[in-house]
Amino acid sequence: MVPLLFAHHRFEIVAPAALFWPKKNALLVADLHLEKASFYARQGQMLPPYDSRETLAELADLVSDTAATTIFCLGDNYHDGEGEARLETEAAKRLTAMTTALEWVWITGNHDRDVAGLWGGKVVDEWTGEGLALRHQASANSLLPEISGHYHPKVRIAVRGRHVSRRCFVKGRQHLILPAFGALTGGMAAQDPAIEACVGGPAEAIIGLKDKPVRFPLPFGEMATDIIDEGQMALPLATTGP
Repeated sequence: MVPLLFAHHRFEIVAPAALFWPKKNALLVADLHLEKASFYARQGQMLPPYDSRETLAELADLVSDTAATTIFCLGDNYHDGEGEARLETEAAKRLTAMTTALEWVWITGNHDRDVAGLWGGKVVDEWTGEGLALRHQASANSLLPEISGHYHPKVRIAVRGRHVSRRCFVKGRQHLILPAFGALTGGMAAQDPAIEACVGGPAEAIIGLKDKPVRFPLPFGEMATDIIDEGQMALPLATTGP
């Protein structure tokens, strides 16, 4: 687990796109986009129809690894308004088993405003507690420090001389934006003006590398493509720390 401090709370990065909140014994994930493949199949673009199974299997593994008793899903849980009812049989069985065993909170997003908890769980527009707000989309004028999703932030880095895109968390003084957890989700550059407008400055992109968070000040521009070599842990422009 990789420590991440935000708003006087300690979290742990437990996967490229998931946080564990020890105080609540909870996992936080955003943008599952379940049934994205079946949505595109309806449009004539055929994709392997196993994205929901893969996403839920990864989430189940994290529950096992962390012994979490609560799940907060921060919106865009399904890729479209009909995705909840369309959830394929095996994925629906797995999801029902998890929502029965755990306290499960669905926070609605722009893709799934009508999510109803068909497979279990509690549905809310946002959740507040412990001095924090959990919602789908960041609000520049939030009265509370907030954790959100929506933007699917990523950074482009160099790993052993090869440029790759990595999911990242974006952290500002009042905002923490989670990357997308779903198996088929894309991403937006962490320094995109849309993210900057919500988070303001100063801010940083964070990825979990081994046992430390690696931080990139935002905006970092094109230089960010040449800062990391995971093999030798060379980080001349990034910083590490709790």
